[in-house]
Amino acid sequence: MKALIINIASETERFAFQTSQLDRLGIAYERVEASTPDTLIPPADDPYWSGWERPLRKTEMAAFASHRTAWARVVDANVPFLILEDDAVLMPGVPSLLAQLSDMAEAEYVTLETRGRRKRISASPHGELPLRRLWQDRTGAAAYVLWPSAARKLLSRVAAAPGLADAVLCAAYELNAWQAVPALACQLDRCSAEGFSPPIETQSAIGKEAKPTASPSIAQKLRRVAGQVRMGLRALAHSNAQNVVVPLKRD
Repeated sequence: MKALIINIASETERFAFQTSQLDRLGIAYERVEASTPDTLIPPADDPYWSGWERPLRKTEMAAFASHRTAWARVVDANVPFLILEDDAVLMPGVPSLLAQLSDMAEAEYVTLETRGRRKRISASPHGELPLRRLWQDRTGAAAYVLWPSAARKLLSRVAAAPGLADAVLCAAYELNAWQAVPALACQLDRCSAEGFSPPIETQSAIGKEAKPTASPSIAQKLRRVAGQVRMGLRALAHSNAQNVVVPLKRD
Protein backbone atom coordinates (compact mmCIF):
# COMPACT_ATOMS: atom_id res chain seq x y z
CA MET A 1 0.00 0.00 0.00
CA LYS A 2 1.35 3.42 -0.99
CA ALA A 3 1.30 6.61 1.04
CA LEU A 4 0.09 9.98 -0.21
CA ILE A 5 2.10 12.82 1.36
CA ILE A 6 0.18 16.10 1.50
CA ASN A 7 2.88 18.74 1.15
CA ILE A 8 3.37 22.32 0.01
CA ALA A 9 6.33 22.65 -2.35
CA SER A 10 7.96 25.27 -0.12
CA GLU A 11 7.97 22.88 2.88
CA THR A 12 11.12 21.09 1.75
CA GLU A 13 12.25 20.12 5.26
CA ARG A 14 8.96 18.42 6.02
CA PHE A 15 8.99 16.56 2.71
CA ALA A 16 12.57 15.41 3.29
CA PHE A 17 11.54 14.16 6.72
CA GLN A 18 8.63 12.22 5.27
CA THR A 19 10.60 10.64 2.45
CA SER A 20 13.36 9.62 4.86
CA GLN A 21 10.80 8.15 7.26
CA LEU A 22 8.91 6.26 4.57
CA ASP A 23 12.08 4.98 2.90
CA ARG A 24 13.24 3.65 6.27
CA LEU A 25 9.91 1.88 6.77
CA GLY A 26 9.86 0.54 3.22
CA ILE A 27 6.61 2.33 2.27
CA ALA A 28 6.25 3.60 -1.30
CA TYR A 29 4.80 7.08 -1.63
CA GLU A 30 3.49 9.79 -3.89
CA ARG A 31 3.40 13.51 -3.19
CA VAL A 32 0.12 15.43 -3.28
CA GLU A 33 0.55 19.15 -3.86
CA ALA A 34 -1.18 20.83 -0.95
CA SER A 35 -3.53 23.72 -1.52
CA THR A 36 -2.63 27.19 -0.31
CA PRO A 37 -4.85 30.22 0.34
CA ASP A 38 -3.84 31.45 -3.14
CA THR A 39 -4.75 28.22 -4.95
CA LEU A 40 -8.08 27.44 -3.28
CA ILE A 41 -10.86 25.99 -5.41
CA PRO A 42 -13.29 27.66 -5.11
CA PRO A 43 -11.52 30.88 -4.04
CA ALA A 44 -11.70 31.94 -0.40
CA ASP A 45 -14.45 34.51 -0.98
CA ASP A 46 -16.84 31.94 -2.48
CA PRO A 47 -20.03 31.32 -0.44
CA TYR A 48 -19.06 27.63 -0.27
CA TRP A 49 -16.59 28.38 2.51
CA SER A 50 -19.27 29.79 4.80
CA GLY A 51 -20.98 26.42 5.04
CA TRP A 52 -19.31 25.18 8.20
CA GLU A 53 -19.94 25.85 11.90
CA ARG A 54 -17.84 29.02 12.10
CA PRO A 55 -15.75 31.23 9.81
CA LEU A 56 -12.65 29.37 8.62
CA ARG A 57 -9.11 30.68 8.42
CA LYS A 58 -7.76 30.59 4.88
CA THR A 59 -5.11 28.12 6.03
CA GLU A 60 -7.89 25.88 7.39
CA MET A 61 -9.62 26.07 4.03
CA ALA A 62 -6.36 25.08 2.35
CA ALA A 63 -5.78 22.15 4.70
CA PHE A 64 -9.29 20.85 4.03
CA ALA A 65 -8.88 21.32 0.27
CA SER A 66 -5.60 19.38 0.39
CA HIS A 67 -7.30 16.37 1.97
CA ARG A 68 -10.11 16.67 -0.56
CA THR A 69 -7.49 16.40 -3.31
CA ALA A 70 -6.07 13.28 -1.67
CA TRP A 71 -9.56 11.74 -1.45
CA ALA A 72 -10.02 12.36 -5.17
CA ARG A 73 -6.69 10.64 -5.82
CA VAL A 74 -7.93 7.56 -3.92
CA VAL A 75 -11.08 7.48 -6.05
CA ASP A 76 -9.12 7.88 -9.30
CA ALA A 77 -6.66 5.10 -8.42
CA ASN A 78 -9.43 2.88 -6.99
CA VAL A 79 -7.11 1.46 -4.34
CA PRO A 80 -6.62 2.31 -0.65
CA PHE A 81 -3.83 4.68 0.37
CA LEU A 82 -2.19 5.77 3.59
CA ILE A 83 -2.84 9.52 3.66
CA LEU A 84 -0.26 11.56 5.56
CA GLU A 85 0.05 15.18 6.49
CA ASP A 86 3.71 16.10 6.21
CA ASP A 87 4.11 16.44 9.99
CA ALA A 88 2.96 12.87 10.75
CA VAL A 89 5.41 10.72 12.72
CA LEU A 90 5.02 6.98 12.08
CA MET A 91 5.95 4.16 14.42
CA PRO A 92 7.79 0.95 13.39
CA GLY A 93 4.61 -1.14 13.37
CA VAL A 94 3.04 0.73 10.45
CA PRO A 95 4.39 -1.45 7.57
CA SER A 96 3.11 -4.64 9.19
CA LEU A 97 -0.35 -3.16 9.72
CA LEU A 98 -0.53 -1.82 6.17
CA ALA A 99 0.30 -5.25 4.79
CA GLN A 100 -2.56 -6.74 6.78
CA LEU A 101 -5.01 -3.97 5.89
CA SER A 102 -4.60 -4.72 2.20
CA ASP A 103 -6.75 -7.82 2.74
CA MET A 104 -9.30 -6.24 5.10
CA ALA A 105 -12.49 -6.19 3.07
CA GLU A 106 -14.80 -4.61 5.65
CA ALA A 107 -12.80 -1.46 6.41
CA GLU A 108 -13.30 1.91 4.71
CA TYR A 109 -11.26 4.13 7.02
CA VAL A 110 -8.56 3.32 9.57
CA THR A 111 -6.92 6.03 11.63
CA LEU A 112 -3.43 5.29 12.95
CA GLU A 113 -3.25 8.43 15.05
CA THR A 114 -3.56 9.51 18.65
CA ARG A 115 -3.76 13.13 19.77
CA GLY A 116 -4.21 12.53 23.48
CA ARG A 117 -7.99 12.99 23.37
CA ARG A 118 -10.59 10.39 24.17
CA LYS A 119 -12.08 8.28 21.42
CA ARG A 120 -15.10 6.01 21.63
CA ILE A 121 -14.01 2.56 20.43
CA SER A 122 -15.44 -0.94 20.63
CA ALA A 123 -14.65 -2.94 23.74
CA SER A 124 -13.80 -5.98 21.63
CA PRO A 125 -10.84 -5.98 19.24
CA HIS A 126 -10.89 -7.11 15.66
CA GLY A 127 -10.48 -10.86 15.50
CA GLU A 128 -7.17 -10.79 13.63
CA LEU A 129 -5.82 -7.23 13.55
CA PRO A 130 -4.79 -4.69 16.22
CA LEU A 131 -7.88 -2.60 15.53
CA ARG A 132 -11.09 -1.55 17.26
CA ARG A 133 -14.24 -0.21 15.65
CA LEU A 134 -14.16 3.56 15.91
CA TRP A 135 -17.52 4.96 16.91
CA GLN A 136 -16.51 8.54 17.77
CA ASP A 137 -13.30 10.42 17.14
CA ARG A 138 -12.72 14.05 18.09
CA THR A 139 -9.66 15.28 16.22
CA GLY A 140 -6.77 14.23 14.02
CA ALA A 141 -6.24 13.81 10.26
CA ALA A 142 -2.48 13.32 10.06
CA ALA A 143 -2.28 9.58 9.32
CA TYR A 144 -5.15 7.44 8.08
CA VAL A 145 -5.87 4.72 5.55
CA LEU A 146 -8.73 5.47 3.18
CA TRP A 147 -10.50 3.10 0.81
CA PRO A 148 -12.17 4.28 -2.43
CA SER A 149 -15.70 3.67 -1.10
CA ALA A 150 -15.01 6.00 1.82
CA ALA A 151 -13.34 8.59 -0.38
CA ARG A 152 -16.43 8.75 -2.56
CA LYS A 153 -18.63 9.19 0.52
CA LEU A 154 -16.41 11.98 1.85
CA LEU A 155 -16.37 13.81 -1.49
CA SER A 156 -20.17 13.59 -1.60
CA ARG A 157 -20.36 14.87 1.98
CA VAL A 158 -18.27 17.97 1.24
CA ALA A 159 -19.69 18.76 -2.19
CA ALA A 160 -22.01 21.40 -0.75
CA ALA A 161 -20.13 22.49 2.39
CA PRO A 162 -16.58 22.33 3.79
CA GLY A 163 -15.19 21.91 7.28
CA LEU A 164 -11.99 21.31 9.15
CA ALA A 165 -10.44 18.21 7.60
CA ASP A 166 -10.42 16.24 10.83
CA ALA A 167 -13.91 17.44 11.76
CA VAL A 168 -15.26 16.12 8.46
CA LEU A 169 -13.63 12.74 9.07
CA CYS A 170 -14.85 12.57 12.67
CA ALA A 171 -18.43 13.41 11.67
CA ALA A 172 -18.61 10.90 8.80
CA TYR A 173 -20.51 8.25 10.74
CA GLU A 174 -21.46 6.58 7.48
CA LEU A 175 -17.92 5.21 7.16
CA ASN A 176 -16.93 1.76 8.38
CA ALA A 177 -14.25 3.26 10.62
CA TRP A 178 -11.52 1.63 12.70
CA GLN A 179 -8.80 2.74 15.10
CA ALA A 180 -5.33 1.22 15.38
CA VAL A 181 -4.91 0.13 19.03
CA PRO A 182 -2.33 0.95 20.16
CA ALA A 183 -1.93 3.95 17.88
CA LEU A 184 0.96 4.01 15.42
CA ALA A 185 1.23 7.70 14.55
CA CYS A 186 1.20 11.17 16.03
CA GLN A 187 1.93 14.66 14.80
CA LEU A 188 5.20 16.46 15.44
CA ASP A 189 3.51 18.73 17.95
CA ARG A 190 2.55 15.68 20.04
CA CYS A 191 6.02 14.13 20.28
CA SER A 192 7.02 15.79 23.55
CA ALA A 193 3.71 14.82 25.16
CA GLU A 194 4.34 11.22 24.03
CA GLY A 195 7.77 11.22 25.66
CA PHE A 196 10.23 11.74 22.83
CA SER A 197 11.86 14.59 20.95
CA PRO A 198 10.35 15.63 17.62
CA PRO A 199 12.50 14.54 14.66
CA ILE A 200 12.31 18.08 13.25
CA GLU A 201 11.12 21.38 14.62
CA THR A 202 8.08 22.85 12.93
CA GLN A 203 5.17 25.20 13.45
CA SER A 204 1.64 24.89 12.15
CA ALA A 205 0.76 27.32 9.36
CA ILE A 206 -2.77 27.47 10.77
CA GLY A 207 -1.44 28.59 14.13
CA LYS A 208 0.39 31.49 12.50
CA GLU A 209 -2.79 32.94 10.98
CA ALA A 210 -5.04 35.15 13.07
CA LYS A 211 -8.56 33.93 13.70
CA PRO A 212 -11.25 35.48 11.49
CA THR A 213 -12.71 38.62 13.02
CA ALA A 214 -16.23 37.86 11.79
CA SER A 215 -18.58 36.24 14.29
CA PRO A 216 -20.36 33.01 13.35
CA SER A 217 -23.61 33.59 11.50
CA ILE A 218 -26.91 32.26 12.83
CA ALA A 219 -26.75 29.46 10.25
CA GLN A 220 -23.25 28.53 11.39
CA LYS A 221 -24.32 28.52 15.03
CA LEU A 222 -27.24 26.25 14.19
CA ARG A 223 -24.89 23.89 12.36
CA ARG A 224 -22.68 23.85 15.45
CA VAL A 225 -25.62 22.91 17.66
CA ALA A 226 -26.73 20.23 15.21
CA GLY A 227 -23.22 18.79 15.15
CA GLN A 228 -23.09 18.63 18.95
CA VAL A 229 -26.49 16.92 19.03
CA ARG A 230 -25.28 14.32 16.52
CA MET A 231 -22.22 13.66 18.68
CA GLY A 232 -24.41 13.22 21.74
CA LEU A 233 -26.74 10.82 19.96
CA ARG A 234 -23.73 8.89 18.68
CA ALA A 235 -22.40 8.54 22.21
CA LEU A 236 -25.78 7.30 23.43
CA ALA A 237 -26.00 4.79 20.59
CA HIS A 238 -22.62 3.36 21.61
CA SER A 239 -22.75 3.91 25.35
CA ASN A 240 -21.27 0.46 25.98
CA ALA A 241 -18.13 1.30 24.01
CA GLN A 242 -14.89 2.32 25.66
CA ASN A 243 -14.22 6.06 25.91
CA VAL A 244 -10.43 6.14 26.16
CA VAL A 245 -7.23 7.86 25.13
CA VAL A 246 -5.54 5.43 22.74
CA PRO A 247 -1.86 5.01 23.69
CA LEU A 248 0.97 5.27 21.18
CA LYS A 249 3.09 2.17 20.48
CA ARG A 250 6.63 3.41 19.93
CA ASP A 251 8.54 0.11 19.61
